[in-house]
Amino acid sequence: MKKIVVVGGGAGGLELVTKLGKAFGKKRQAEVVLIDRSQTHIWKPLLHEVATGSLDINNDGVNYRAHAAKHHYQFQLGTLINVDPAQRVLTLAAISDDKGHQVLPERSVSYDVLVMAVGSVSNDFGTPGVAEHCYFLDSHRQAERFQQALLQQFLRVNQEGADSKLKLAIVGGGATGVELSAELFHVAELMKSYGMPDMSGKRVQVQLIEAGERILPALPERIAGLASKELQHLGVHISEKTRVVRAFDGGFQTAEEETIDAHLMIWAAGVKAPDFVAKIEGFETTRNNQILVKNTLQATGFDNVYVIGDCCACKQADGSFVPPRAQSAHQMASLVFVNIKASFLGETQKEYTYKDYGSLVNLSRYSTVGSLMGNLSSRSMFIEGRLARFVYVSLYRLHLIAIHGWFKATIIMAAQKVGKVVKPKLKLH
Repeated sequence: MKKIVVVGGGAGGLELVTKLGKAFGKKRQAEVVLIDRSQTHIWKPLLHEVATGSLDINNDGVNYRAHAAKHHYQFQLGTLINVDPAQRVLTLAAISDDKGHQVLPERSVSYDVLVMAVGSVSNDFGTPGVAEHCYFLDSHRQAERFQQALLQQFLRVNQEGADSKLKLAIVGGGATGVELSAELFHVAELMKSYGMPDMSGKRVQVQLIEAGERILPALPERIAGLASKELQHLGVHISEKTRVVRAFDGGFQTAEEETIDAHLMIWAAGVKAPDFVAKIEGFETTRNNQILVKNTLQATGFDNVYVIGDCCACKQADGSFVPPRAQSAHQMASLVFVNIKASFLGETQKEYTYKDYGSLVNLSRYSTVGSLMGNLSSRSMFIEGRLARFVYVSLYRLHLIAIHGWFKATIIMAAQKVGKVVKPKLKLH
């Protein structure tokens, strides 16, 4: 029996292993294994909501072990530290408890077919002080760590009186930075209802710092312009063409030697694949540690290794690489599923073509803006307001359907609606 191992349970990895489990694991035609360093999955575009407490991973996350039991695959908790593609063996790091006692030693896992879906981490570009003083939103653990610090700062500001302010500086004007900026004001207003009557959005100062010409550089200029207008209306101070050269305890220093003070600092300025990927012997990688693939999403030089999601470097016809987005991970997962089936039958592998269906930016409850394109329209169609919000929410629902099926996803969505009525609107612990 062949063994298919998927490393990384992100948007693409979890959708893929769900399909593989149904197609092969259920019928015992292949052993399907998912490896992830976390016990729980959360859709990465929602991490900014986890970071502010708007989303509670204990209620909205997917437990891999429980999901595996229902979808006919195996789950192994572990952090990948090396791959030997020639011997078809993975190495997982030892697991220790919170007291440093070893629970499991370093382990090896063999495979016949490997899918690398290890995602991405924040790229600090070697900027001094960033790793020591900034919060990142790479994982739900980091998002929850920031959420705890945010709650403490809200408590401080509420106690210190009307003149006290909470200063936050966010480096990176991409979707994460923009959406987090808006969500912070929304959460500050909600704290009034939970024992902090003197807290409000007026006591929050958010500075969004972007090194490029404008925020949301990967999106159409019209979307970026409207998002910028909405953020400034909320009170966000946007600093464009501003390059951070150093982080320190209490703020950032820019290339122009300006100091930006902050109680909390978030780094959201670009991503890269984990550093260990570039050290794997045999894989060709880019400067961002992404693994180069053929158009079939097979790693160059290894036909039994597929790569999907943020760690995949797939070159398009125009010479650019497929962008690291949730929709590309979803499309890649669908194609790799087809190609793995084809490989078992000795059929020809299909080639991947990225289809851009548009971009959406959710500014919390204040606004949603974006554009739809691809098969939805002969050209880009600008949308905003309730329609844009509906489409944004629908993307998450489609993800739920992909990993749970229609029936269970419908029940989960209904339960989430009920939960919003009977549970607090914020995670308060």
